[in-house]
Amino acid sequence: MTADRRIFAHSVKGKSPSDWELLEDHSVNVGARAALFCEAFGAANFGEFLGEMHDFGKLKPRFQARVRGEAVRVSHSGEGARYAVERYAETPYEKWGKLIAFCIAGHHSGLPNGMGSVPGRLQSSLEERLREAEDLELPDWLSLPSLEDHIPLPLQGEVPGQENMYRHQFFTRMLFSALVDADFLETEKFYDGVNGAKSPRGWTGSLSSLRAHLDQHMSELAGEPGGINDIRGEILTHVRKKAELSPGLFTLTVPTGGGKTLASLAFALDHAIRHGLKRVIYVIPYMSIVEQTAAVFRDALKDDDAVLEHHSAFDWDGLKDETQSERIRLAAQNWDRPVVVTTAVQFFESLYANRPSKCRKLHRLAQSVVILDEAQTLPLRLLRPSLAAINELARGYGSSLVLCTATQPAVTRQAGFPADEALDLGPDRELAPDPAGLHKRLRRTEVRHVGPLSDEELTAHMAAQHQILTIVDNRNHARALFEALRDEPGSALLTNAMTPVHRRTVLADIRTRLKPRDGKALAVRLVATSLIEAGVDVDFPVVYRAIHGIDSITQAAGRCNREGSLPGLGQVFVFEPQSEHRPPLDIVTFAEVASRIVPDHEDLLAPEAIRDYSLELYEQFSAQLDHVVGCGTALEGGIMNAIANAGKLDFAFAGIAKAYRIIQDGAVPVVVCGGSFGVPPDLLETLQRIPHAGVIARQLQPYQVQVPEWACKKLLGAGAASFWRQAEFDSQFVMLDNAQLYDDRAGLGFENAEDLGMMVL
Repeated sequence: MTADRRIFAHSVKGKSPSDWELLEDHSVNVGARAALFCEAFGAANFGEFLGEMHDFGKLKPRFQARVRGEAVRVSHSGEGARYAVERYAETPYEKWGKLIAFCIAGHHSGLPNGMGSVPGRLQSSLEERLREAEDLELPDWLSLPSLEDHIPLPLQGEVPGQENMYRHQFFTRMLFSALVDADFLETEKFYDGVNGAKSPRGWTGSLSSLRAHLDQHMSELAGEPGGINDIRGEILTHVRKKAELSPGLFTLTVPTGGGKTLASLAFALDHAIRHGLKRVIYVIPYMSIVEQTAAVFRDALKDDDAVLEHHSAFDWDGLKDETQSERIRLAAQNWDRPVVVTTAVQFFESLYANRPSKCRKLHRLAQSVVILDEAQTLPLRLLRPSLAAINELARGYGSSLVLCTATQPAVTRQAGFPADEALDLGPDRELAPDPAGLHKRLRRTEVRHVGPLSDEELTAHMAAQHQILTIVDNRNHARALFEALRDEPGSALLTNAMTPVHRRTVLADIRTRLKPRDGKALAVRLVATSLIEAGVDVDFPVVYRAIHGIDSITQAAGRCNREGSLPGLGQVFVFEPQSEHRPPLDIVTFAEVASRIVPDHEDLLAPEAIRDYSLELYEQFSAQLDHVVGCGTALEGGIMNAIANAGKLDFAFAGIAKAYRIIQDGAVPVVVCGGSFGVPPDLLETLQRIPHAGVIARQLQPYQVQVPEWACKKLLGAGAASFWRQAEFDSQFVMLDNAQLYDDRAGLGFENAEDLGMMVL
């Protein structure tokens, strides 16, 4: 029998080679799809080259033996990378070979460092991969596109020898995204065909149809003329007129109650349709608002399949329709939907990631409208690289990005941001009509600074009020204040020491008590940490706020007279807590900066006060706006410095991914079992039989509390907690065994774990 000498990309167990995928077919198909993705930023020929060369290493006889079922370990990503480098070596296009090499070498394991390493690295550098790759000849069927004399749109206008390193590393990420997404999709398509299946991908509607539904929804919401409805109408009309402006950077500065969420969506759809942009991506800092906003958009657009809600806690398996669940799961892999609602962590960390699974959606950002909601929450210690990415998407990739907030941070060149990454907004790029005037017209609260308050004085103020909210920045402080008020009518606590299901229950009760019944509202005396400022919809007549940054004080004021139903202004009192429970060090700094601003502004919530506070804060943190530690010597000077000084395009992609983390590691989820707010026994029994950790983690999320790593060790050491299904999942799931540590009104208390271990039960 003659040996089968065909070269394959993929085999199928139980099928004959006639059903396997030829390397030629796979390479050409991936090249065509990657070219289509890269066309959005003028680099179609780069995408085609990448696709056709990414599996070049599969030509090796040892790899073909593996395809045919032999138990051999052999890589295949280095050969295409090596070919690209050697093809363009010592030519004017040498850098094209290097950028392509990064993408091909990392298309399975992730973009590597150019050379060198980072502590704890798990992957080799590009230099090592090139050195280990074999020298192969191009097959006859491979006809590579020319990259000579072509400069992609994001890199045009540069002077030879003075290349902008940031643009080059960002361009590499976008090429990498296009390649890995095309590879995933073509591989999925092949296996679907072999198995007689079809993945439920794609969306068949149009942005115009979504806009028509939104227009109808907005007309139904318009309400009676007069008051707030007229102001919201003015804002909406003005914002939509601005959709004619060319793509780029915008701000949208609208106070709480001005209807900015739907107004920004209307602008995004109008703007996308006017300029041929492809999708709307809505980025939100808080998961609770992501869920709320996605629900609002589904209701407004009348198309659940058009709206992708993408965050770590989304319950795919909770959807009743299995086909819909699979469609959304697949769409989340590469953001293949016209409206994506996601978290700031997901968005920004993906921009600096190096793993294929996190990067494959990046090319979808080209020619998109990105709304950055609550823009004042941009991560301070990563502000420079965050702004650099925003700038680059607008400058090189045809995207429009909108900084949307009631408290616009001073991160623009025009406002005086003190770093090269300042956003440069030309004239007429503010979408709202007269933000300063809107602030005055929509003002609902009066903010007063009342100086120091002891805990005794603070609780006395609370006891004297019928409905009052007090916000502090230390959950132990909040717990202490609550304990002093525990027996007062309507006393309640809201902190992250409570499970999500517990917090939802408390908020539902509070909202009910705040609304008048039979002409009289019930007593509510709520103590909370800053989590209540994360878009939680409550409305108190009086709010006390421990001094913090002015942006946070503004958020606190958004919980006061929110509906404008009081006869006068709501009362917000900013105080300096005199307590043994100290807030985190950064918050102390924010408070100190705010204290310096207070004497200069009668209205702390006015746009000019926000601007002055932002600039003072950025000056205070000027050396820490790109601050990373423990990620290797090359990165100790910050991400932007490491990129700018990457000689020979040796970007530290793996190191940067490690460094750019908005949420630092250290918190550990502890799952509460039983009781009113823990995992119900029947659910836990069901989860005992599920083999997939991801499914279990999503099901347990509503019943867990994030605790410091030291506290988790303390609970485990005292026998008050234990690892669940440790043989299968190692230390992933920590269960609270001692129910006495969870208070049905105050949540988890772990300070006295040694005294409440299993020995007392």
